[in-house]
Amino acid sequence: MRKLIILALAGLVAQLVDGALGMGYGVTSSSLLLLAGLSPALASASVHLAEIGTTVVSGASHHRLGNTDWRLTARLAGPGAVGAFLGATVLSHLSSQAATPISSTILLALGIYVLARFTVRPPAGSTARKSPHSALFLAPLGLLGGFIDATGGGGWGPVATTTLLSRGRTAPRTVVGSVDTAEFLVSLAASAGFLAGLGTAGIDNGVVLAVLAGGALAAPLAAWVVSRLPGQVLGSGVGALIVCTNLTTILHSLGAPAALIIGIIVTLVPVLAVLVAISASGARRARRLAAAASRPHGALRRESVGAGAGAEARVGAGAGAEARVGAAL
Repeated sequence: MRKLIILALAGLVAQLVDGALGMGYGVTSSSLLLLAGLSPALASASVHLAEIGTTVVSGASHHRLGNTDWRLTARLAGPGAVGAFLGATVLSHLSSQAATPISSTILLALGIYVLARFTVRPPAGSTARKSPHSALFLAPLGLLGGFIDATGGGGWGPVATTTLLSRGRTAPRTVVGSVDTAEFLVSLAASAGFLAGLGTAGIDNGVVLAVLAGGALAAPLAAWVVSRLPGQVLGSGVGALIVCTNLTTILHSLGAPAALIIGIIVTLVPVLAVLVAISASGARRARRLAAAASRPHGALRRESVGAGAGAEARVGAGAGAEARVGAAL
């Protein structure tokens, strides 16, 4: 029971991150399931089965709040589903011993990329609510994102969301909402691939329902805060989490002693904390610069109005003096 509660909390946290940032649910949940001892194929299958439910709730919430560009969603979802089915088929035919370090390495690379991307050079911003990208650009992106998502147990968001944000041509809330909504079809195709390759043997319905319940509870809240949380800090945080969990899994699969694994993680955590702190500092600096850019304009306007009023008062005083002189004469 305690394990299921922990998995539900993990699903809740992962969906909060994913719904606000457009990435993190699959890689975070899969990393924790691998750490709990599930094989890569079963971990990925469980996460994708749970995502069928969470993406429905998340997509509906994003649509209701106006975060979805359905043209962008459709152009990503189709190729993404094809890539996810192929990735699930490949992973289903790999042995657990061979697949564990492969999946964790993919996730580790994604974690490092996300961490570096949001710490060193955050994606550019845009206010466009409709994406200008063509199907020629979106189809390969969806195919690659779907394949990596299925083979790594996550990766749809880190590939699709980060790429679209880095282009800086679409509003972040539209990117996140559209990518999250397209993930429904990706999860459905990946689940079909895993069920075709693995059957239902070994899939724990309790694990699936626990992760699903936590994610479904968090989805509406995540959609609401998508434009209110500092994505730069959230991106660095989820990247750091992915790095820690998957580095632990890789070291364990290589037979490293427990003391060595603990020592490496304890040494790495302060470094990751510094990178997240840099992201937080950058977000605060960006807010201060935006506020400073708006203040002088308003102050200048008030000064100009004040100066104009003063000039009018002086002109009025002059006219009054002339009137008094005329009356005296």
